[in-house]
Amino acid sequence: MILTYKVKHNTDLSTELSKARQVADFAINNRDKLSSKWVKHFGLKSAISNQILRKYGKNKKCKSVQSVKLIIPNQCIKIIDKRIRVIPLNINLKLDKEFEKVNLIEMDEKYAYISVTIKEQETFKPINHIGVDLNATSHCAVVAIKETGKVFKLGKSAQHQHNKYKFIRRDLQKKGKYKKVKQIKNRENRIITDINHKISRFIVNQAVSNKASINLENLNNVRKNKNHKKSFNHTLHTWSFYQLKQFIKYKATLAGVTLSLIDPAYTSKCCSICGTIGDRKGKYFKCSHCGHVEHADVNAAFNIAFPSQSIVQLQAERDACKGNSDIPQGAPLISQTTLKIQQLKNSGYVSLRR
Repeated sequence: MILTYKVKHNTDLSTELSKARQVADFAINNRDKLSSKWVKHFGLKSAISNQILRKYGKNKKCKSVQSVKLIIPNQCIKIIDKRIRVIPLNINLKLDKEFEKVNLIEMDEKYAYISVTIKEQETFKPINHIGVDLNATSHCAVVAIKETGKVFKLGKSAQHQHNKYKFIRRDLQKKGKYKKVKQIKNRENRIITDINHKISRFIVNQAVSNKASINLENLNNVRKNKNHKKSFNHTLHTWSFYQLKQFIKYKATLAGVTLSLIDPAYTSKCCSICGTIGDRKGKYFKCSHCGHVEHADVNAAFNIAFPSQSIVQLQAERDACKGNSDIPQGAPLISQTTLKIQQLKNSGYVSLRR
C-alpha cells in the first residue's frame, strides 16, 4: 500500500520554489518542449524540472499555475541511517514510520509530502462481526459488535461543528469578508478530518482486539435521493461519509482486517432480533412482532454487522422487481416477510419509506 506522510523540513526553499513556478509556467505555454534542456536557464535541478514539466505540460486542463511544489523522484532519494536524503536539495528528512521504499517526495515552503510503500499485514480470519451505521445527523458512526452486543456511538461533535461554521460563514458573507470565509471553511475541513481519523482508528482497533470483520453501508449515490426536505440539503452535502469510509478502508487493510460494503436497504426497518419489519419513528425503533425496542441507529448497526435472511430476501425481491440483470428473469418468489409487509402497508400500520 502507498501512503503519504506530511513532515516539516525546516529549510528555506523560496528560491527553488520561484524557479519551479517559472518552469511550470513554461510547461503550460510550451507543451511541445517538455525537456529540461529548454528550462536549464532557470537554474533548477534537471531531475526536478523534468517532473514539473511532465506534471503541468501533459495536463491539458491546466491553464494557469497558482502554487507549485518541488517534485523529487525516487532515483534522487537515498536512505542513510534511517534518514531520507534528498540529493538535489541537500536536505535530510526524518520519518518515524516503517516503510519498504520511498516513491516520491513533494515539497512546499514548510512541508515535505513523502509517498512511501508500506507492507500490508496478512488478513486474519474473523470470528466476530462489526457493523457501522453511518449518519448525517447525531453521531457520525454507530458501531455494534454482533456477537458481544457492545455498542459505541462516535462523532457526535461533527454536526455541531458544521452548524457552528455554517452560521459563522453566513455572518461573514453578509459583511463581505469573503477571504475570511475561505479560511473558516478550511478550518472546518481540518476539524472534520481529524474527527474522521479518530473514528476510523477506534473502529479498526476494535476490529483487531475482537478479531472481527467490519461491515460498512454502501452509500454510493446517496445524494441523488430527492426524498428529503430542502432544509436537509446543507447537512447532506457536508456529510463526509466517503472520507470516513476511505480512512477505515486503508487502516483496515494495514491491520489485516476484512472490510465489506453492505446494501443498506431495509437495515433500518427490520428488527435485529427477529428480522421482521418494525415501526421506526426518528431515532426510535420498535418491533411489532417480538416487542424489541432499540435506538434506531443501534438496531441498524446490528443488522449491518450480520444481515438477517429476511433482509437479504427483501433486497433480492427489490432487485428482481427492478429487473436487475444479475438475477434470472421470471416471477419472483414472495416470502412470508414480504406478505407481512404488504399486510402492514395495506392496514396503514407502518410506513415503507426509508
